[in-house]
Amino acid sequence: MPRVSNPARLHFETALLPGGWAENVRVEIADGRFRALERNAAARPGDEHIAVGLPGMPNVHSHGFQRGMAGLTEYRGPDADNFWSWRTLMYRFVERMTPDDLETVTAWAFLEMLETGFTRVGEFHYVHRDPAGNAYANPAELAERVVAASRETGIALTLLPVFYAHGGFGGTAPKPGQRRFILDVPAFARLLEYCRTLVGNIPAGLVGVAPHSLRAVTPLELGQVVSFAGGGPVHIHAAEQVGEVEQCIAWSRQRPVEWLLDHASVDSRWCFVHSTHMTPEEVSRLAASGAVAGLCPVTESNLGDGISDASSYIAAGGTFGIGTDSNVRISVAEELRQLEYSQRLRDRARNVVAAGDSPSTGRGLFEGAVRGGARALGTAADWPLGFAEGARADFFSLDLQSPHFAGRRGDALLDTFVFASGDAGIDGVWVDGRKLVSSGRHVARERLAERYRATVSRLTA
Repeated sequence: MPRVSNPARLHFETALLPGGWAENVRVEIADGRFRALERNAAARPGDEHIAVGLPGMPNVHSHGFQRGMAGLTEYRGPDADNFWSWRTLMYRFVERMTPDDLETVTAWAFLEMLETGFTRVGEFHYVHRDPAGNAYANPAELAERVVAASRETGIALTLLPVFYAHGGFGGTAPKPGQRRFILDVPAFARLLEYCRTLVGNIPAGLVGVAPHSLRAVTPLELGQVVSFAGGGPVHIHAAEQVGEVEQCIAWSRQRPVEWLLDHASVDSRWCFVHSTHMTPEEVSRLAASGAVAGLCPVTESNLGDGISDASSYIAAGGTFGIGTDSNVRISVAEELRQLEYSQRLRDRARNVVAAGDSPSTGRGLFEGAVRGGARALGTAADWPLGFAEGARADFFSLDLQSPHFAGRRGDALLDTFVFASGDAGIDGVWVDGRKLVSSGRHVARERLAERYRATVSRLTA
């Protein structure tokens, strides 16, 4: 990671604190955390001046390598196009990637996350083997490349090594396109130990486990993999596709979310990624379980997955986070906006998703996603991310010189960020107290962009 400025003292005109907006907030940072925080404090000589401070957003679900194929699947073939046809194209893309390629593309995705307000990523990492399906001499070769991408860009990492053993429900054999993903339980246990060592060498790194989905693990394997998590996060794809739900019913006579709630030790460590197709009973039960629904609205829209019943889930007290998943488009504001807009289109109403006590839709969505994301990525003890004594100094700032924010104060700033300005309103981003984005651009953008262009040009030639 290149050297960056690390101001120890900052002064905010306004900042979103745990209890709401506060004016003239002065903070001191040491060892990556806020060691002092004052409200209604005058700026002092040497303080860095910041207009608006917001907690950094956790990205609960990412496949970083898929950023390199964004925009390459937006054409219709001779047959109906859906998630499953997209998956076939994704398999072809990943077959060509070397470890260097995976690191370069993932680093670029992480850079874009930082520039749009994400400060921690849950990398759902399932590419483990070489293109022929053989183990690398270093079994954690590709996990090491994900960690290197985190180190180079500075984004905080919750690494989620994926257990993927089968091609369908009931332990069916994997397909040829899945050969880079496949591990048995002993190999996964060894990989997990490698990952814990790797991530232990980066600031605030965490490791969880990710049984890919009920179609990729057997019930016995699921229990074994979850037991490896200890107190760490457990992430699993669940109920993303209608076809997945139908296949699960054929296998078990239950729907995926229903089966998991009945047969797995689901609690607040768990994140059910997507949770798109749930019955009202599943909505209520998942909300009561303490698990997080990992919503990925932009990817779910791009793949035609369907519209989740997020409004009912949140109204029932359910916890949610947002993720960029396929990384076809990377943006905090866009994920939150698409989440709300999907509910509006379904219900033909406005301001549908109620999240929190504020009447502001933008603030409710934002705070809900930060809280849920912190839980999903194992950092709930640090909630609120950014603005409390002892919390990690992970936050971003808005540029009040942007015309989008003219005349806005308080909650209107977040409503404008989510629904009007988006990424154009972001000025700076700090992770672990280090300023990684200035004037909207990552400190390593030029160098990483050059590498990314060369890599993707070769992969798509």
